Amino acid sequence: MAELKRTKGISMDKQWIVREVGDIEKVNHLVEVLSVDIVTANLLAHRGISTYEEAKSFFRPDLNNLHDPFLMKDMDLAIARIKQAISRNEKIMIYGDYDVDGTTAVALLISFFRKHYDRLIYYIPDRYNEGYGVSYKGIDFAGENDVSLIIALDCGIKAVEKVAYANEKKIDFIICDHHTPGDVLPPAVAVLNPKRSDCYYPYKDLSGCGVGFKLIHAYCLENQIELTEIYEYLDLVSVSIASDIVPITGENRTISYFGLEKLNKDPILGLRAIINVAGCDDSIMEINDVVFKIGPRINAAGRIETGRTAVDLLITEDEVRAMEIAAEINSINNERKELDHNITEEALSMIENSEEMLNRKSTVLFNPNWHKGVIGIVASRVIEKYYRPSIILTENNGLLTGSARSVHDFDLYKAVDACSEYLEGFGGHMYAAGLTMKKENLEAFSAKFEEFVSKNIRVDQLCPVINVDAEIKLSDITPKFYRLLEQFQPFGPENMRPVFASHGVRDSGESRAVGKEHEHLKLDITDETGGKHYSGIAFRMGNEIARVRNATAGFSVCYTIDENVFNGRVNLQLMVKDLKF
Repeated sequence: MAELKRTKGISMDKQWIVREVGDIEKVNHLVEVLSVDIVTANLLAHRGISTYEEAKSFFRPDLNNLHDPFLMKDMDLAIARIKQAISRNEKIMIYGDYDVDGTTAVALLISFFRKHYDRLIYYIPDRYNEGYGVSYKGIDFAGENDVSLIIALDCGIKAVEKVAYANEKKIDFIICDHHTPGDVLPPAVAVLNPKRSDCYYPYKDLSGCGVGFKLIHAYCLENQIELTEIYEYLDLVSVSIASDIVPITGENRTISYFGLEKLNKDPILGLRAIINVAGCDDSIMEINDVVFKIGPRINAAGRIETGRTAVDLLITEDEVRAMEIAAEINSINNERKELDHNITEEALSMIENSEEMLNRKSTVLFNPNWHKGVIGIVASRVIEKYYRPSIILTENNGLLTGSARSVHDFDLYKAVDACSEYLEGFGGHMYAAGLTMKKENLEAFSAKFEEFVSKNIRVDQLCPVINVDAEIKLSDITPKFYRLLEQFQPFGPENMRPVFASHGVRDSGESRAVGKEHEHLKLDITDETGGKHYSGIAFRMGNEIARVRNATAGFSVCYTIDENVFNGRVNLQLMVKDLKF
């Protein structure tokens, strides 16, 4: 195995940053006790693993190691209030946001509690008439329907005034959220949020659905219900974890591990229907498949029409109905993709046709006709072309509403907060935020946002980054090495699929441009030994074929490793992320 090194290189407009070698004593200890190579040991060290027991826990997740839900602040109060509501035959409303995390959370609680109690309804706010989170309209709906307890999921942590309004109507709230709390918590019966400063729950990065899962986990423990009953919904929770882009560490990793197992073997009816319409029946679902195939379809319902459609699908027990709704959602998703494409083209054109916009360190774009449901996606697409903090705005109910996205290591929330004098409201975190403002404040906000970004962003933050886990030789890539890497699954934030760099590689003479327009690059390369050939695919890099063939001194390649199945044969393949000449 290659010696571990530290370097930093720049390829075209991308930085390759090779992670520093971990504590060498810990790395060597892992090599010895696990009988693994030094690169694998270093990958483990990067993930905070330094002992045999920690490695065993990482490689062999165990549901018995999930944390006691009653360690979460207010969990005892939440369970006591739910038990009281059931004993008094009160009507309970399950309230959730319209995105994947919110709708899976609502489906989770409805599916579980309806086995034990029948006075349940659920509510998903309308993206356009009510906006994100707890709404006055939703509370009024609860009042009109004799609801005395609302369980809010994936929202509510900043709904101080709205919860107070509900209290005036004799409606209690239990809040299950994972977003960063404000200085004042809502006056709810219980506020479940591991990010509370006074909450000592051991794991802080649960999804909103994950917090809901801990609620029913606690309910089972309190009422001597077998935990196998809630394990039936781990596929739902894993979909929320993947789609909400929370870290795949700790409890999230354990839940994802078993949730993906269930998703592949015996998914709930609604998820099975989505897998079917997405054409994934014959594939093994990984986190990336959830992010790009399942999540967008669930999200599309709330983006284009109503999140209730997604919940209806996820809670149905009728197979025919499940396929009908899944087909409807798939159609909505196709509409979403067309909107996404057209609005992205318009947004990029606005930048390209403005000298002033081209020279900014940030992007703020507004068009009253853009669809609110896809502006977050468009913001991400704009960053792919112009790598800088970006905000895309449209008009809704007399206000401008926008989605903001950030670049690596830049605190977007802090930047938006610095411009809050021009906003009616905002929320989010370091890499994504939502905001609303009056139309007359757009120019002043845009100027202030650009000023803050220009003063606080570093030059390297305006350049896309590829984080490389290790530099290795091509000859280090063996079936055994790959089998070890696959045990790092499920991959996701803070446990990404390892990225490697190899230097001095050469074209074997068989590399070629492929695709209808020769837009992709099919590599066939060797290292300095000139022995074994290694296959790689570099999407949208077909224009590099001449440089590859003419690089007589060799070139560098940055990649992940995957399996390629063709005509029944399985071979290792490099999934190329970048080239450096």
